[in-house]
Parts: sequence; structure tokens; C-alpha cells
Amino acid sequence: MDSMATTISISEDMKEKLKDLGRAGDSYEDVIRRMYEVTRKHILLAYLYDESDSVSIDKAIAEARKRWPESS
Repeated sequence: MDSMATTISISEDMKEKLKDLGRAGDSYEDVIRRMYEVTRKHILLAYLYDESDSVSIDKAIAEARKRWPESS
């Protein structure tokens, strides 16, 4: 470990769940680090693929045509 260690309290149930996620020879640090990396990637992907404030290309074109009609 590069930094000083600390102690965290978790329930026996959570300890068993973390143990179930580990591989042979893994420490709890290894399991938590892997969970952190997976979660971080998931959050980033959710942010990148968030479509809650987007519109379809067809709707955007229609809006643009309304706003800037072609001159005849």
C-alpha cells in the first residue's frame, strides 16, 4: 500500500458479500478498488450516454428550419 491504512466498519453480512466478490488471494482493498473502478466507468458512461436533454436529428432540423427558413 502506498498510503497509510485506515479501518472501516462494515457488517458481517457485507464482509461476506465482499468476500464473495474476491478472487483467490484478493484483499478487501483489492475487491473495493475493483468495485470503485467499475463504478467510476459506469458513472462516466452514464454521463456520456445521457440523452435526457437531447433531441433527435429530425426534430433539430425541423426546429432549425422554423428558426431560419430558407430564402426564396
